[in-house]
Amino acid sequence: MTALPDRYCPADGTRIAADSLAWCCPVCRGPLDLDYAPTPAGLKSLAGRVGSLWRYAECLPLPRPDCTLGEGRTPVVPLSATVSAKLDFLMPTLSFKDRGAVLLAALATRLRPDRVIADSSGNAGTALAAYCARARLPCTVYVPEGTSPKKLEQIGAHGARLEVIAGDREAAATAARAAADEPGVFYASHVYNPYFLHGTKTYVHELWEDLGGRLPEVLVVPVGNGTLLLGAALAVRELHSAGLIDRRPALHAVQAAAVAPLAEAWRAGAEDIGPVLPAVPTFAEGIAIPNPPRARQILRAVRESGGAFHTVTEDQIRHAQLDLASQGLYVESTGVACWAAARELPALQGRTSVVPLCGAGLKTGLATHPG
Repeated sequence: MTALPDRYCPADGTRIAADSLAWCCPVCRGPLDLDYAPTPAGLKSLAGRVGSLWRYAECLPLPRPDCTLGEGRTPVVPLSATVSAKLDFLMPTLSFKDRGAVLLAALATRLRPDRVIADSSGNAGTALAAYCARARLPCTVYVPEGTSPKKLEQIGAHGARLEVIAGDREAAATAARAAADEPGVFYASHVYNPYFLHGTKTYVHELWEDLGGRLPEVLVVPVGNGTLLLGAALAVRELHSAGLIDRRPALHAVQAAAVAPLAEAWRAGAEDIGPVLPAVPTFAEGIAIPNPPRARQILRAVRESGGAFHTVTEDQIRHAQLDLASQGLYVESTGVACWAAARELPALQGRTSVVPLCGAGLKTGLATHPG
């Protein structure tokens, strides 16, 4: 079996043994990173490889697991003269979260916990429930009240136990973290566990391959907890360090105006978010995160890339969802936030960019009222 890399706290340097079930830094209780700096394979060597994340095996911290569902290799289609979309809602569980969930399930299989728990507003919980089912791992998912009934149905169908928590997304996370401290529990957190980020980074590795060994000028990414953006930053760093791209694309982060702690910190020139305010209803429920644990990392990644933060209104989200549907793409309301920004905001005009369409419209239906 391949040795696992150690984890460490990016805030204070505390190191965690690779085989530990510890889910956070024991000193500051912050999220962990992975002591892992792979070198990606060149473009020509990818021909004929497996059509899943493990096409990029050199960049993944685990070998191909039995629980894979063939996730990855989603298509890229044009939306306008300069903007293309990557259709990550075509994943096995209908969202991009499969990229990270398969790595968490594979890691849990290696560590052999008594049970797996997760917290989610829907898509991450669905993905983890599916991959735990595939891996024959018992799974409990904590979700906030008000989570889409379709997402709850999907989680339950995979056999996971549902814990519906009174309150918002932060209340569900707090309940899960309390349970995560119990002995024998693997906290499959898509926020705290760095393996998830090393799954989401394959989004950019695929783009790089599909665009013939290059990346667009701009990567537009929705941000709540920031797992896709931080994964993208990892991939860009790997490709650039290996000499496989000669310039780094700017990372442009999109939040709903209703819940935008990171965008507000960005506008204030701050390195971290300000006082945490309760979330308010928004069509973009999947990114309505008032207190993202990796806030400092997210802000730094955008700043270092030369990118920026943007916000979109509820009307812009609704119109963008209908516009995509008119082009044959039925995407959930959270997943259209980046198209809402790319099609209307002047700062994103005139440069080549790619937006992720992160979740299928069947998960939430059309945006008719927030919350």
